[in-house]
Amino acid sequence: MRVLSVDRAITADSELDACLKSGRPKRHHGGNALRLALSVGAGWLLFLSFPPRTLWFLAPVAIALLTAVLQGRSLRAGFGFGYAAGLGFFVPLLPWVGAYVGATPWLALAAIEALAFGVFGVLAVAVGHAPLSPVWIAGAWVTAEALRSRIPFGGFPWGRLAFGQADGPLLPLASIAGAPGLSFVTALIGTLIAWSLAGPSRVRWQALAKGGACIVLIFVSALVTSSPGAAPDEVVTATVVQGNVPRLGLDFNAQRRAVLDNHVARTEQLAAEVTAGRAARPRLVIWPENASDIDPLTNRDAAERLDRAARSIGAPILVGTVLVGEASTSINSVMVWDPTDGPGQQHIKRQLVPFGEYLPLRPIIRAVSSYADSAGNFVAGNGNGVVDLNGVQVAVATCYEVAFDDLVTESVQAGATVIAVPTNNATFGRTEMTFQQLAMSRVRAVEHGRTVLIAATSGVSAIITPTGEVRQQSEIFTAQALTDEIALRSDLTPATRLGAVPEIALAVIVLSLAAASLFGGAYRFCLGRRTKP
Repeated sequence: MRVLSVDRAITADSELDACLKSGRPKRHHGGNALRLALSVGAGWLLFLSFPPRTLWFLAPVAIALLTAVLQGRSLRAGFGFGYAAGLGFFVPLLPWVGAYVGATPWLALAAIEALAFGVFGVLAVAVGHAPLSPVWIAGAWVTAEALRSRIPFGGFPWGRLAFGQADGPLLPLASIAGAPGLSFVTALIGTLIAWSLAGPSRVRWQALAKGGACIVLIFVSALVTSSPGAAPDEVVTATVVQGNVPRLGLDFNAQRRAVLDNHVARTEQLAAEVTAGRAARPRLVIWPENASDIDPLTNRDAAERLDRAARSIGAPILVGTVLVGEASTSINSVMVWDPTDGPGQQHIKRQLVPFGEYLPLRPIIRAVSSYADSAGNFVAGNGNGVVDLNGVQVAVATCYEVAFDDLVTESVQAGATVIAVPTNNATFGRTEMTFQQLAMSRVRAVEHGRTVLIAATSGVSAIITPTGEVRQQSEIFTAQALTDEIALRSDLTPATRLGAVPEIALAVIVLSLAAASLFGGAYRFCLGRRTKP
């Protein structure tokens, strides 16, 4: 008996080990080619939901389609179909990455980011049989987004589900649950659609009714949260200056003086309009990132031009400039330039672009590629991202930084009453990148209940209200100055107060359910009651 028990245990352990390797009992299904095509199609539909298109409603459809493909699949298949959907999404979403460095970095980044969709596929399969599975599958989506927003190299949040919903009716929910909550609700609508359509025919209408009721409730909730908040603390006049660049692509870096002169000229033109009574004098003046690639702290000529511009408009200017750092490093700074005192407070970009502004693993890459010697060598800053501009506390999210939840949240929590997004999109030409960034800024405006001022070297510059409405928007590759009265607010939305807490809590629940399903389910299937003596 003892020998038999040991043999049985050894056999059971072997079966359990084999089962855990696959995650689920193997099933033989046909039609994998069709499922693969549908997965890629789901990713493509999700891409079509993103700006500059306004097809936001395709996002839940894409999630529903992918969820349906994943139903009943193994973990391995879940990863594969999820990864295929990721390629279908990121490959068409990110061509702007290769606008000046070629297709290889673009396709490599798409291939890496698609891994997050593969993770979603695994998690969706793992929690697919849990009670309230549509909720947990939507939570799996948010969990995968949370992971790719943080790793590797600080993460890459571009293309999060929330950022495609700026034109949709769910946008007001961002003020309650933030960008992760907006992603969750969008995904939940998709999983509810899939759940409603997946049941046997005899219960399908009942499932449809329940799913439809949930979706209606979500839209009603969004409508309720879109009601105006408290009155603003103050209304001021603000201007964003888009000086334009002399040519497309990286060539503009060879003409740094021309870019600076363009922004000086457009500011002086505005000053003349103010003097003539055709425009209001702004209290806030925002210039873009890289408006002066000539360090004004070491170059007297650049400093004189900034002095001239600030004096002409009679107000401090928030100007993006590149400063010379120590040991052949550079600093991406957004600096207050006062008409009397010159340079003042500055925000040094905290979230640098890997392989662009800095090179991760530089010693290793130098050993295999000469690119290491020409890659950017910027140094990241710290602090809370808030500067005092003419008595106004301004949160500065320089270009890429606007995609990161924690950076903007920290600045608003620190007392910022308006958000500025100085950016330089000239490198990316006429790609969709600038419109994707505009949508992110609209989500941030609602999330934190703040006016957002986007100042771009070549467009798109914009003035966005706390409700996400684009009050003014520039054309691409034109010199323009947008001026408007804006609201300053100090009250905090629930999303700002809570920060990342709901996202982290949801991720912990989903990962716990997935772990319990994977190990508990595999153990029960493989061993059952045969382990009893």
